[in-house]
This record gives sequence, structure tokens and C-alpha cells, in this order.
Amino acid sequence: MRLSARVDYALRAAAELAASPDRPLTAERIAKAQEIPPKFLESILLQLRRGGIAHAQRGPEGGYWLARPAAEISLAEIIRVVDGPLAHIRGQRPEDVGYGGSAAALQEVWIALRASEREILELVTLADVATGKLPDRVRDLAANPSAWE
Repeated sequence: MRLSARVDYALRAAAELAASPDRPLTAERIAKAQEIPPKFLESILLQLRRGGIAHAQRGPEGGYWLARPAAEISLAEIIRVVDGPLAHIRGQRPEDVGYGGSAAALQEVWIALRASEREILELVTLADVATGKLPDRVRDLAANPSAWE
């Protein structure tokens, strides 16, 4: 799985918002806390706002905050808002890619891969990330030393 810098930054910015649910955060503060280029972050925050993940308010008391409780926002939702569907093969959905002959089973592999990604990314919420209390399934997978190679 390959995540773009935009997705990485969006997830980190959203986690920062989740960690401060009681007050809006400025883009500058998020950029500093997560070491994200400020101009790049502005466009990401705009996507999160348009995608229903965050709200924004201008002015001296303004900033960004989550549109819903962090426990209701999955990592998968943020990825879809920023980059679109979770798995594409040459720009196509796995179910739309057809292979012939001895490669025919690859389509099932891509579909299974997408299902596996979905399982984890739908399971983990911003609240899980912000608190560091990841679901047991994720902790179990990450505890396997081969997962780190």
C-alpha cells in the first residue's frame, strides 16, 4: 500500500484536531505540531472541510475542528476524502480489471487486498490514533516482528 504525502499529512492534521476537541486549532499550529508545510496544509484542510471531516471559522478566535466526534471518523474516510477510493489498479477499481489466462486470479488478489486494507482503515478511528489506544486487532498485527520489515 502506498499513501501519498497529502494523505499522510491529512491523517496527521486530523489526529491533531482530534487531540484538541475543545477548541479550534489554527492551521499554523497544526503545521508546526506535525511539521507539515503550511501552504500544503491549507489545501488539505480545505479538502477536509469540503469532505465533511472538519469545520472552519475565520477570525481571531477561528481555526479548524472536527465536524463529528473523533470516534466516528475512520482513517478510511479521510483517505477517501483526500485521495479517492482505497485501491485502484492503473486507475480502475479492482472489480473492473479483468485478466485472462494464468493471471485471472490476480483480480481476486486485488479485491482481497482492498478488503484487508478496508478492514483496518475502517476499524481505526481518529480517537484511537489521538489517544494511542489502537484496537486489539491492529496491535496484534503490529506486534508481529515481520510486520516491521
